[in-house]
Amino acid sequence: MKIQWYPGHIAKAERALKEQLKRVDVVLEVRDARIPLATYHPQMPSWVGGKARVLVINRMDMITPRAIEAWETWFDTQGETAYFTNAEHGHGVDAVADAVQDAGVQLNKRRFDRGMLPRPVRAVVIGFPNVGKSALINRLLGRRVVDSARRAGVTRSLRWIRISDEIELLDAPGVIPTRINNQENALKLAICEDIGEAAYDNQVVAAAMVDLLLKLEAADDNLISISGFKSRYKLDPASSNGEGYLHEVAKDRYKGDVERTARQLLNDFRTGVLGKLTLELPPP
Repeated sequence: MKIQWYPGHIAKAERALKEQLKRVDVVLEVRDARIPLATYHPQMPSWVGGKARVLVINRMDMITPRAIEAWETWFDTQGETAYFTNAEHGHGVDAVADAVQDAGVQLNKRRFDRGMLPRPVRAVVIGFPNVGKSALINRLLGRRVVDSARRAGVTRSLRWIRISDEIELLDAPGVIPTRINNQENALKLAICEDIGEAAYDNQVVAAAMVDLLLKLEAADDNLISISGFKSRYKLDPASSNGEGYLHEVAKDRYKGDVERTARQLLNDFRTGVLGKLTLELPPP
């Protein structure tokens, strides 16, 4: 199965985004904490250019504190400061607001040095679909102004929002590469529902999820444990592979309905029922 997803509204939004980037001072890049590498957009450096950039790793509530610490350390070795947030509940958002505010102070200092008047800093929130961009904006503003839901493609158009006298924010639809060449990354995006459901087969993705989690637990069981599968379904995934486990659970709980089982496994992962699980470990 080859996963590709690039709907028309994203292509249109990306063209509009490139036009608006000329007006932007700060880029808030939002990634999914479960897959912070797979949700890196290869065009990000060209979009940022010489602008200030604030890296936000959202959905921190979906991974363990140990995994957060490991990723913070890894980003630090890359010379980057990563702001971990749970935008839905507001955790970590104040630090993001402070970082944008600091970028605005530096902007207006440069403007003052050139004899120009100060103005609000213009920031844009960019990231893959369903990584929590709209929830982050709502938290930054302190009230719900943009639609937010746990599925890809909710935001369809660009919109400027005044956060305060100092900050203007551009809400942009999720952007995704025209073609996803790394199919392992594409699978991770499908598992986390960061691309549209029409792009993949639930049974293939659910089986691949089990295989991936087994592999990750074997690599570092301090950062990830899949014991939630056994407690939830009363079957140990370590006794089988992903496809076999999918059929075992289907036979035991859902009268052999493999499609229903696949949807249930994916939904249980996405809603945290199976525990705090990351799909990526920091590179060595």
